[in-house]
Amino acid sequence: MRIIIYTKNNCVQCNATKNAMDRNGINYDLINLDTQPEHIDSLKSLGYRQVPVVMANDDHWSGFRPDKIANLRQLAAVGA
Repeated sequence: MRIIIYTKNNCVQCNATKNAMDRNGINYDLINLDTQPEHIDSLKSLGYRQVPVVMANDDHWSGFRPDKIANLRQLAAVGA
């Protein structure tokens, strides 16, 4: 499963999301919108207006979501 976190500099919720993923041993790719702004329009087209935005297979969300991160940990444990 490929997980992408779209983030920005100095974003408290972004840092909380990355830290929770790290604590749970979940691998992810990071895209910083401050240095890669070409991704902003695609996120806006999905209705997102805040970061972090997490994309994980068919699921995606914005903000710090410990419940969603726990689900990812369970999926990773069963090898989904």
